[in-house]
Amino acid sequence: MSVPIRILLSLVLGLVVGGMLAAFAPDAVGTATAIAKPIGKVWLNALQMTVIPLVVSLLLTGVASTAEAASAGRLAARAIIGTLVLLLVNAAIAGALTPLILDTFPIPAKAAGALRAALGGAEAVPPSPGLAELFTGIVPSNVFAAASGGALLSLIVFTLVFGFALTRIEARARELVLQLSAAVRDTMLVVVGWVLWLAPLGVFALALVVGALAGAAAFGALIHYMAVICFIGVIVTLVAYLVALASRAGVARFARAALPAQVFAVSTQSSLATLPAMLKALGEMGVPAAASGVTLPLGVAMFRATQPAMNVAVSLYIARWFGIEVGVGAVAAGIVVGTVVSLGSISLPSQLTFFASVAPIASAMGVPLTPLGLLLPLDTIPDVFRTLGNVTSNLALTAVVTRDQDGGTAPEQADVAGQARAPARAETGRN
Repeated sequence: MSVPIRILLSLVLGLVVGGMLAAFAPDAVGTATAIAKPIGKVWLNALQMTVIPLVVSLLLTGVASTAEAASAGRLAARAIIGTLVLLLVNAAIAGALTPLILDTFPIPAKAAGALRAALGGAEAVPPSPGLAELFTGIVPSNVFAAASGGALLSLIVFTLVFGFALTRIEARARELVLQLSAAVRDTMLVVVGWVLWLAPLGVFALALVVGALAGAAAFGALIHYMAVICFIGVIVTLVAYLVALASRAGVARFARAALPAQVFAVSTQSSLATLPAMLKALGEMGVPAAASGVTLPLGVAMFRATQPAMNVAVSLYIARWFGIEVGVGAVAAGIVVGTVVSLGSISLPSQLTFFASVAPIASAMGVPLTPLGLLLPLDTIPDVFRTLGNVTSNLALTAVVTRDQDGGTAPEQADVAGQARAPARAETGRN
């Protein structure tokens, strides 16, 4: 049984056991929750402790690899710029659309209140930062204080500045820093593996408390959450079809050629495994193999079109769940952070990609991180829509940025294609 399925079953089992205790043995609820709460809290703390070293090390290596790929050729640079624009657009759409969805189809009030009470700490959540507070705090006066205080937005800004400055120093010194970052990343991934091995126990403990205190209302609220996040994934996929309007193939031809790759993506939930089918689809659209061989592996290896959008939606959902008003400035900060973090989170195991990429966005918006431990198992289902959106977006963007290519194999294209495939082969994260 795969890890995501085991974690999801642990969530369901915990909710059922907690609900049964509340219904048939109410006297035992206090004892059960007193035991389960510390277990769930310790596991959640273990998950949170990996975020800062992972985000910093992954951003440094991600910025370096992106800069290297962009400098390798004009086609690769165009693909990277186009992808960054698409990531920002998708995240902005999610930032504007999610509140409208939640206004039209609100979270069940009773369920939201019960879940807040079950998770605890809802009343202690500080208000979302205002625009002035965000602006003055974006540059850390003390990077170590920002790290120890969990100020992820400030830490990300410093890491980006450090990463771009790193590209301007002597190559041997730069390589030493990148090797250290890679070593930190790989070490933390080992720690992550240990934490994920304990995930069924931690998730079961968290779910038992929620089930005991929220009862059947918890199921309704969590299903509502998955429906909203999956809908945002569908929107990202539809945006990809709009992008395809600018390709030589046109939407109708694009849709016919992309369909087999989309079916394969849904069945495997892996962009990497879908790469051969995607290359075949691009060939049917008339994209030269020499061009698609550069941009498509680069996109698969380095970018996830749905990640910023769907993770912004997750953060806004939690904010609505806890009754937090997120200002325009905080939403904008979350959009930018989500786009930047997506550059470095590709090599994470799929179960932690969710937490490590949502946590910085939630932190930028002033949203609590506690619910993420409960929502992490549910990402198994939205992950299908993530993969579908990623594959469709990669196909559309490749078809657009290569529309003026007439075939042939340029030396720079071969070099970039090799660089793109290297991180793709190393990828172990969500696809």
